[in-house]
Amino acid sequence: MFVVLLTYTQPMEAIDEALLPHRQFLAKHFATETILLAGPQQPRTGGVFIVRAESREALQALINEDPFHQKGLADYQIIEFVARG
Repeated sequence: MFVVLLTYTQPMEAIDEALLPHRQFLAKHFATETILLAGPQQPRTGGVFIVRAESREALQALINEDPFHQKGLADYQIIEFVARG
């Protein structure tokens, strides 16, 4: 499992312009239960994803689909962890 922390690197106007495609990206991966949870940080400086992926390579492929990544709007920090529950 992975936690992905996004930090916005561009003005909020640019983030807001890409928000609908970003939400569509999230919805696609919520439907497959690859992204389990996601939401904006408070204050709104970035976002957080909890992702189920087989490998860092698979996670990177998913991140590459994110419109925020494609448009260079955010930096991504990846934290891998072992889920217990």
